[in-house]
Amino acid sequence: MLVKKYQDVPEEKVETEGAKGAWIRWLVSDKEKAPCFAMRQFRLEKGGYTPLHTHDWEHEMYVLEGEGVAVSQDGEKPLSPGVFMFIAPGEKHQFKNLGEGELHFLCMIPLPGRCSSGPKEEAGKENCQKKSSSC
Repeated sequence: MLVKKYQDVPEEKVETEGAKGAWIRWLVSDKEKAPCFAMRQFRLEKGGYTPLHTHDWEHEMYVLEGEGVAVSQDGEKPLSPGVFMFIAPGEKHQFKNLGEGELHFLCMIPLPGRCSSGPKEEAGKENCQKKSSSC
């Protein structure tokens, strides 16, 4: 069993084009020998956002702190602590921090080649993590 504090995991700047003030921590991934899913924590600075993008895999998300919006082809949905989301494979999405403080959320995704809707293993772990770090 793995039990840690999120602060013990290094935070990395999201360098994906179209992102601003976005940070990620890979809390659980294949490094911890997770068999199927990765759990990531995102932090968006005040005024920060992820790029508007799509993936071939699903996301399950949970807002921990802050205020913002989830953007999709259906418009904007408000985000606040306790809100959860399911983003289907192929659904265009973006997250924006509209609050006065930071926006923190968890994002779970399938690991490459481990689940039918996950990133393909042929893409390589490094490529998958780079693509999926934008959330």
